[in-house]
Amino acid sequence: MLNEQWFSENDAMEEGCCFSLKIKAKLHEEQTDFQKISIYETESFGYLMTIDDIMMLTTRDNFFYHEMMSHPVLFTHPNPENVLVIGGGDCGTLREVLKHDTVKTAIQVEIDERVTRLAEQYFPELCESNNDPRAQLLFEDGIKWMQDAPDNSLDVIIIDSTDPVGPAEGLFNLPFYQQCLRVLRPDGLLVQQTESPLLHMDILQSTHESLKEAGFANIHPVLFPQCVYPTGWWTASMAGAANLLNFRADAAKAKTFSTKYYNAEIHAASLVLPNFVREELKLG
Repeated sequence: MLNEQWFSENDAMEEGCCFSLKIKAKLHEEQTDFQKISIYETESFGYLMTIDDIMMLTTRDNFFYHEMMSHPVLFTHPNPENVLVIGGGDCGTLREVLKHDTVKTAIQVEIDERVTRLAEQYFPELCESNNDPRAQLLFEDGIKWMQDAPDNSLDVIIIDSTDPVGPAEGLFNLPFYQQCLRVLRPDGLLVQQTESPLLHMDILQSTHESLKEAGFANIHPVLFPQCVYPTGWWTASMAGAANLLNFRADAAKAKTFSTKYYNAEIHAASLVLPNFVREELKLG
C-alpha cells in the first residue's frame, strides 16, 4: 500500500504489524500473466521490488536472504555439483550458488521472465553471474519441470519462492515434495523458504509435515534476519537424509568468496532453535 510516499505491506498489516519504507518514486509497474510487479526507489533501502504489493527485495538487505538460502545447504551437502533453483527470478540466490567451485551446473526455473528482466535493470549486481557457463535460466513452471526431471539427477534443490499463494502455492505440498525426493540423489538436500516463525508457524508446521510424509528423514529450520519481511525474522527449512546439524565447517571457514552475512559461525548459530520453535515443530 502506497500512502503519502510510504510503502506498507497490506498482508502484514492484516497480521497487526507493518514495516514501511519511505519512497522517492515509483519507477515501474506492470501486470504480467502471473502477477503485478512494481519497482520503487526508496530513501534509504535503494530499490524495492514488490510482487502483488508484497515486498520481495531491496538493494540494501537482500543479501541476508540470498546468502542464507544458498550457503547453509551447499556447505551441508558433501559435494554439491548439480543444483536447481526454483523461483529466484531476481537471480540473487543463483549468484550465491555459483560462488561454490564444486557446482558444475545451476539451473534456475522461474515461471515469470519479467521478474528476471526487471532485476537485470534495477538489481544488476544480483544478475552478474547469469552468463556463467554453468548457469541455465529457464522460464517455465517449476512444478511441471520437476515432474519431467529424471530420477537421481540433482544434489541440491533450492525453492526460492514467494509466499504460498498464487503461482507458488503448488510448491508447498506433498506431491511436489515427493517429486523432489525422486529427483534428488540419495545424499541430496532440499531447502525451502518457510516464512516467519512468529507469524506463520502454521506454514512451517504444514511444510515440515509434508516433507516428512514425502520421505525426507531429517528436516531442520535455518533462522536469519530479514528486516523488510513481516517481523524481520525469517526461516528456510532444510530436508534430507543427512544429519543437518553437521556441515563442512572447515570448508565454510576457508571459503574463497566474499559474503556480507554468512560465515561458519553464523551457519552454526542459525541452526540453534528457540524453545517455542522446537516445541511447535516437535524437534525435541
